[in-house]
Amino acid sequence: MSQVMSQLKPNLVSQSLLLVEDNESTRATLFQLLEQLGFSVDCAVDGLDGLNKASQRQYGVVLLDHKMPLMDGLSLLKNLREIDSYQDTPLVLLTTADLAQVEAKATAAGATLTLPKPVSAETLARALQRSLWSGVA
Repeated sequence: MSQVMSQLKPNLVSQSLLLVEDNESTRATLFQLLEQLGFSVDCAVDGLDGLNKASQRQYGVVLLDHKMPLMDGLSLLKNLREIDSYQDTPLVLLTTADLAQVEAKATAAGATLTLPKPVSAETLARALQRSLWSGVA
């Protein structure tokens, strides 16, 4: 783990995070990274699964993919923001699409932040830290 990530890790310890990602390989990579950062991570395999899990438990942050089966990331964002307990929760959308085309739609749907995929470990760590402790990225 890099020095920057080591410095960030103590600030992220014990935060619960819901990772919503349909690609198994990407999900596994992100899961490992997030655990190294100190997050307590639960995974969902698509948007509908993510909504069901978020409805059953309050997470400190939700990291979600843009394009997924059953319910895409933008629809999941809107649905999460309709749940009272998620109105101020950081929701971070990851996308492989052109960021310039997705970011405004994601923000309108409720994203706190939109990041391009693939995302580096340090970029993700810094973005999550800013989202969690400043309220905005």
